[in-house]
Amino acid sequence: MSGLTADLASHYARIALGHVGREYPYKLGQVIESDDDLASPRALHPIFHGSFDWHSCVHGYWTLATLLRLYPSLPEAAAIRARFAAAFNDAKVAGERAFIAKPANRGFERPYGWAWLLMLQAELLRHDAPWASVLQPLADDFVDRFQRFLPMATYPVRVGTHFNTAFALVLADEYARQVSDAALSTVLHAAALRWHASDRDAQAWEPSGDDFLSSTLTEALAMQRLLPAASFASWFAAFLPRLVDGQPCSLFEPATVSDRSDGKIAHLDGLNLSRAWCWRSLSSVLPASDPRIPVMQAAADRHLAASLPAVAGDYMGEHWLASFALLALRPLSAN
Repeated sequence: MSGLTADLASHYARIALGHVGREYPYKLGQVIESDDDLASPRALHPIFHGSFDWHSCVHGYWTLATLLRLYPSLPEAAAIRARFAAAFNDAKVAGERAFIAKPANRGFERPYGWAWLLMLQAELLRHDAPWASVLQPLADDFVDRFQRFLPMATYPVRVGTHFNTAFALVLADEYARQVSDAALSTVLHAAALRWHASDRDAQAWEPSGDDFLSSTLTEALAMQRLLPAASFASWFAAFLPRLVDGQPCSLFEPATVSDRSDGKIAHLDGLNLSRAWCWRSLSSVLPASDPRIPVMQAAADRHLAASLPAVAGDYMGEHWLASFALLALRPLSAN
């Protein structure tokens, strides 16, 4: 399966530009304490009021920022810059911060939206533009939330949806590395070890009917990012000891998506794309002669083939799937 191309980048940019500012339909995620909390998505979320929900809007902006960096001359570049200039200003960031500052919103978007906001900020920091400096106070808020939450999170959340904690570790680690935040790296590493260091012989009871993440492979990716290379090698061998034989078989066969107009069933396209991302990323750190590599790369190709054609078509997938396709296709040096 070929990787990201200029034409595909332009296609994904057009998709994302079509939804990051689209206010309706929108799924709110708030606790309502009084009539004062009833407002339009744009009033509640001055920046991230599009893309059906807050977190999808955040990673829609990440998609645009990443594509702009990888392909600065793509035809949509001017439109992306104009969108960012309109979105990222001090007043709108203050509005986003005011919403999450309410005590009732303590758990808002934990941990998926938190992690994607930091992933977006890591990408914005790679651009010669004012966007990152403007968004930094909101990023700092979510760093603080991670630092407070992770030490008291006794157990991981292993589901294949927004609550998955391993996925959040992966994305937050990208930000921590980008800004050399040793304190954040420390709590991420400690959580990974506490939750997963003793995991062995994963049975991979997946997918569930609305997964968009592989709980098994996402955990492995988190450990790859947060453990020293030698420690990860031994952990990974024990975690998936029959990988070279294509076992557990559930990890190697793409999920079937029966109805892409159903928002939950459409999640399974995201599962296929995120598995491809994990397989590609994990295989890239193995020794070149490792017999597991062709098995993993073939699995990645099968999953991409199953769901790349579904990135556009129905809004239930279109408002977010390009981000997951980009995770799977972007150059591994950008991971």
